[in-house]
Amino acid sequence: MKLILQGHDYRYAVEQSLLAFFPAERPVYDGDDPHTATVTLTVEGDTARSDTVITAEGRTAHGTASTAVPPSADGCTRERLCQRAVKLSFFHAAQALTGRTPAWGALTGIRPAKVAVSLLEEGHTPEEADAVLRDTYCVSPSRRQLCMECALAELAADRGRTDRDVSLYLGIPFCPSRCAYCSFVSNSVEKSMKLIEPYLEALHREIVSAGELTERLRLRLRTFYMGGGTPTTLSAPQMDHLLALLEEVFHLSALEECTVEAGRPDTITPEKLRLLRDHGIRRISVNPQTMEDTVLQAVGRRHTAADIRRTMDEAAAVGFPHINMDLIAGLPEDSPEGFARSIDQVMAFGTDHITIHTLSLKKGSRISLEGTRLPPEEAVGEMLAHAESVLRAAGYAPYYLYRQKYQSGSFENVGWARPGGECLYNIYMMEELHSILSLGAGGTTKLVDRRQNRIERAFQLKYPLEYIQRPEKIGENQRAFAAFYEAHIPL
Repeated sequence: MKLILQGHDYRYAVEQSLLAFFPAERPVYDGDDPHTATVTLTVEGDTARSDTVITAEGRTAHGTASTAVPPSADGCTRERLCQRAVKLSFFHAAQALTGRTPAWGALTGIRPAKVAVSLLEEGHTPEEADAVLRDTYCVSPSRRQLCMECALAELAADRGRTDRDVSLYLGIPFCPSRCAYCSFVSNSVEKSMKLIEPYLEALHREIVSAGELTERLRLRLRTFYMGGGTPTTLSAPQMDHLLALLEEVFHLSALEECTVEAGRPDTITPEKLRLLRDHGIRRISVNPQTMEDTVLQAVGRRHTAADIRRTMDEAAAVGFPHINMDLIAGLPEDSPEGFARSIDQVMAFGTDHITIHTLSLKKGSRISLEGTRLPPEEAVGEMLAHAESVLRAAGYAPYYLYRQKYQSGSFENVGWARPGGECLYNIYMMEELHSILSLGAGGTTKLVDRRQNRIERAFQLKYPLEYIQRPEKIGENQRAFAAFYEAHIPL
């Protein structure tokens, strides 16, 4: 669809609205396209007004939205309010043209709970916040409930926070093979085994300098998360050395939780599990994504459901207090019936944390490149509805959620936990409650100043080889981290 923007350049806001209603369309700004959307924004006095005209399949529809822009609003607030008007006008036009309302209504952002949190922090009651989600954004009842529950969980996690709190992320960008849906920065070991040792040497140097940095800034480490990739791709000695170094250079006395992704059962051994537990790791992630062997094969996993069951038995024997498990709705060759079987089997393990993802068709994934056949949107919606029903009945509650671009059905990813099973790092990272210091290739350091509502990012080098060859970039990121604290959150 050709997008014509007049009076603004809010491309991302309009593109997200486009995908919610027209998932098969892609934004075009030059050339001709029989499908068009003209989105106009005018700001007069203290009012921003947006008008949208959409023409598709020989039909035309109009949408209008206005929002007040207080004269005292700062630049970021004005931008947010103007974007709200733009998104709402597109929503009303698309709703009139298609006759349908997406589950999330006019909300298109990554963090829908932020809207509810802002309303609650302004003094609105949960009932009043729910009414805004219903009346202004046309969010469905089930998504409003998810949003409000996750907002309340975020506010609970935020109690007692200080400006010196940070979380640490450690990236291990290696996997035994690459899944068909994956677009993350990860190298399959079969192609990059020779990079692991030099990568770890560079990472060890960064860990030492980061430890010195956090001590100088007097930061308090609250959560630690090792992700990837698949960290358990490392050998037991490699992981032992890495965790021992972390314990040596960081002050860990204030840690609330330590998590290591052990996502692939084909990388997990009893020796590695015992080693993790000996180093104080209390939470691991075993992420099958599905318990259907045909689906595992379709996405390029080199293990079976039986391997997952073996791994969970081994993890139970070691005695981890918390185990995260992930499933993805909408994978190739899956069906609502198959997904229901996967849910039943994962719940039978007794894990206290299950994340239900919706497949996101990222551009770099093999699924997108090869045009793999996928379950239709209606089937994905059925999978998610069933998951919510059985998880709630079993005592799980949603505590964090986020959405992604090109997500099937414009749905969402939701973390479900039994009481006490919540992964705090997920909340801190996704809802940006404090800074995340990211070490290793492919990660992003988030610098958060809540007092000024300011967030900056420092991107790590994307690929392991770059990370190995350009140590100066590590120094640049750590200097940027220090400068941010010295400028905005001084001692």
